[in-house]
Amino acid sequence: MNGTIYLVPNSLGEDNYPKVLPPDVVKIINSLEYFIVENEKTARAFIKRLLPDKTQCDITMEILDKHTDPLDLPRFLEPVKYGKDVGIISEAGVPCVADPGAEIVSIAHRKGYIVKPLVGPSSILLALMGSGFNGQQFTFRGYLPFDKAIRKRVFQAMTKDLIDGITQIFMETPYRNNKLMEELLKVVHPETKLCIACDITLQNEYIETKTIADWATSLPDLHKRPTIFLLD
Repeated sequence: MNGTIYLVPNSLGEDNYPKVLPPDVVKIINSLEYFIVENEKTARAFIKRLLPDKTQCDITMEILDKHTDPLDLPRFLEPVKYGKDVGIISEAGVPCVADPGAEIVSIAHRKGYIVKPLVGPSSILLALMGSGFNGQQFTFRGYLPFDKAIRKRVFQAMTKDLIDGITQIFMETPYRNNKLMEELLKVVHPETKLCIACDITLQNEYIETKTIADWATSLPDLHKRPTIFLLD
């Protein structure tokens, strides 16, 4: 009998695991010996904080990041073929959404393996919930492209969707958040509403919605703070 692939959520910051991870999820993590992770050091630290009594030497981890050879991916699922369960751990939030893992899950489906997503925090959905924007129709744009020409086309596409009432959700590398805010003030219509949602679920969580014109008079410092931006 084949094993199961569990999509294991992580917290959005340290030391608030009881707040965001249900006991049943922790129990499943405790039962696993095989993991696919983006960074072994941080994944082991996550498990250690969550389950201090779990023996680390019994844990096997495969690395899935931008340097991973796609030809190695089927090998990562070899334990499943022999009845062993495997967990895919995100660096923060949930796997496969603005995070590696989708290719592994696609392979698992082709092989007929069971895939189980576990309950945990998604900054994208939590931001949408807290924004007051249209949750029936929305587009997640992911990280905005760095190339200026492509970026301009993305903003044009977002403007068109906003006219149709479709909420736009996107992210930026945290150290470029403040620069993005300055750009938004220049290219977005002053009456468009912008929600800034950063450090979600953490002690210094900040979620606020204002028009672009109002933001122009009170810019927050978002430098190096994990942030989701939403337009409506």
